[in-house]
Amino acid sequence: MGAPGRADELDNSVALCPHLFQACVPKVADIRLAAVGGDLFATRIDTDGDHLDWRQDQRLITCSPITVPPAVGAAVRSYLHAFGLTFGAFDFALDGEGRWWFLECNPNGQWAFVDDNTTRAIASALADTLQKGTPA
Repeated sequence: MGAPGRADELDNSVALCPHLFQACVPKVADIRLAAVGGDLFATRIDTDGDHLDWRQDQRLITCSPITVPPAVGAAVRSYLHAFGLTFGAFDFALDGEGRWWFLECNPNGQWAFVDDNTTRAIASALADTLQKGTPA
């Protein structure tokens, strides 16, 4: 079965292995948001060409800082709190209307590939957290 498919195309051939299926969002860009405690560092990832997954060829991506909408920031902080996390690398798809679609949170996700200023800011926030701890 080719990707992307439809839910009604699935059959028992996938029954023996764990799977995660997501809706295919008609996106214009991706967003990697690194959350360190209450600090949020969001990067827009644009891909040269039509690629479902920007990780397929990182030579084709351009990274630039993007402002986090207040509702997204509140949801990310709530997610961290609910799961007892201090750090999370959140992935979102950005659609043509500017909506952020949550895809996943990786508690060990990568962030050093983004623009230099954001990379330094994340590293500094992580170092501060390791040195000072998190507020109770």
